[in-house]
Amino acid sequence: MIFDEIPIRVRYGETDQMGVVHHGNYALYLEMGRTEWLRKKGISYKQMEDDGVMLPVISMSLNFKKSAVYDEVIKVKTQLKKTPSVRIEFDYEITNQAGEILVSANTELAFINMKTKRPMKCPDYILEKLEN
Repeated sequence: MIFDEIPIRVRYGETDQMGVVHHGNYALYLEMGRTEWLRKKGISYKQMEDDGVMLPVISMSLNFKKSAVYDEVIKVKTQLKKTPSVRIEFDYEITNQAGEILVSANTELAFINMKTKRPMKCPDYILEKLEN
């Protein structure tokens, strides 16, 4: 599957007193990578929600190998793992400026109908955009 990569400069507020990124911030980095990946495919979270579709995270795993530090530019590489059905799954690698892998991660999100609050199949218009 096709991947996308975005740069992020680590901000001071994302670090602890040692200048190391707090582990909770990696979830935000994954979200940034995922939303940009979808946007570049022509899929907008806002449009999905306007269409009555929510996409909450139902599973997230991170494997920490090395720390990101203040003012470093890291890269978040996001890749769709497989064609979505009721769920959509992404793999990630976060690397530092030297190209070293800092974190490998995976998220699963579920397509949820906002009216019924029940799982639903991935909308056809999203599948069409993913095929292009």
